[in-house]
Amino acid sequence: MALTVNTNVSSLNAQRNLTKSGQGLATSMERLSSGMRINSAKDDAAGLQISNRLTSQINGLAVAQRNANDGISMAQTAEGAMQTSTDILQRMRELALQSANGSNSSDDREALQKEVGALQEELTRIATTTSFGGQQLLNGDFGTKAFQVGANANETISISLGNIAADTIGQDAIKTAGTTYTNTQKSGTSFTANTEGTATLSGPLGNSGSISLAAADAQATAVLINDKGTGIKAQTSVTATIAGLSSGDTGTLTVGEDTFDLSSYKGDLKELASDLGKSGVNATYDKDTNSVKIEENDVAGVMIVGGATNTVTLNGDVAQAGGVVIDSQINLTASDNFNVTGMGQIVGSTTSTLDSVAKVNVGTPERSQNALAVIDAALAGIDSQRADLGAAQNRFGHTISNLANIQENVSASRSRIQDTDFATETAQMTKNQILQQAGTSILSQANQIPQAAISLLGG
Repeated sequence: MALTVNTNVSSLNAQRNLTKSGQGLATSMERLSSGMRINSAKDDAAGLQISNRLTSQINGLAVAQRNANDGISMAQTAEGAMQTSTDILQRMRELALQSANGSNSSDDREALQKEVGALQEELTRIATTTSFGGQQLLNGDFGTKAFQVGANANETISISLGNIAADTIGQDAIKTAGTTYTNTQKSGTSFTANTEGTATLSGPLGNSGSISLAAADAQATAVLINDKGTGIKAQTSVTATIAGLSSGDTGTLTVGEDTFDLSSYKGDLKELASDLGKSGVNATYDKDTNSVKIEENDVAGVMIVGGATNTVTLNGDVAQAGGVVIDSQINLTASDNFNVTGMGQIVGSTTSTLDSVAKVNVGTPERSQNALAVIDAALAGIDSQRADLGAAQNRFGHTISNLANIQENVSASRSRIQDTDFATETAQMTKNQILQQAGTSILSQANQIPQAAISLLGG
């Protein structure tokens, strides 16, 4: 290599290597001080993009876990209120059963109804005041809402909450009060076929299609409806009511295989009801109407054959030797609104209405019996909502577990890309420190090389 003064190549080389080692040392110190292998795009452009995407996912997973926990908290709040509502309905059911008992007087039932009224008000108060973070849960405002349980858009779990106020829970029904099935029973025959042709039912669980009613009595029609699986339940009410018995009546009452000489009762229907009961017939005496009602299971054999005088009536008709008219009705109920077509003669109405818990009254034995079906339907409705909430809570729990697992694995992946390996980087820093020290020393010596030219000049 030539000896020159203007250009000190050795010095330039030493400077270049010293700069390189200095940059390496600065990079190592930056990584060690920050703990990050990638501090800017120059460190690893592709790695920076990947790590940022992973960071977005990790942060999103953390928020999603908090969201899912909020969902559990909200569901628990709603279910706790529903548990209290269930307890209230169970108490109302106890009161209805108590009121239905024959040992209670009208004053007793009035006292029971007072407690029922207070419970009805409390049911509504719970529904209107239960909230979570200022958001009403059980008054019908909540509807269906989605909880964001993922790091990306539209990764949600939905929860639905309905209104559980006393005036919104119960059973939907079409009742045939005042409307008979117009079946006539005569001695030795079955119910005459009703005049309706076909019917269609649309219930909570689906549509029935066409049902033929041409040859069906009340009970057979109920079986047809119940077998269709539409969510509509049909119940029959078939009764025979005896009234207007006078001391002069000499007819004979036949119930099944038992006969009763009406002339022996001298117009005393209460005594007749007592004798019917002793013979195993389900009969009740109504003092307000001075009548005897024979219930469904015993109706088929009811017949009055008149004597010389005949003022006694069966279902409002003066008894005739040829047979009697039997009142038979069909009541339709379901858990939600439903419609029927082609049954106008039978049920009168085509659209169901809600028999709500708010209308429950235990003032009479009959009302108490009817209240049980309404309360049971309300309990079933709340239980269904609670089942949905329980399933949602379990789903949230599994979601949280899965999110935590994903977050852990994604964090590990990001760490391998983004975080500093201290063992490797410390060794790199040590190497760069040594190179910098050596480079400084060599640069100092290289800077002395031009001085050799002075010796050649005789200096």
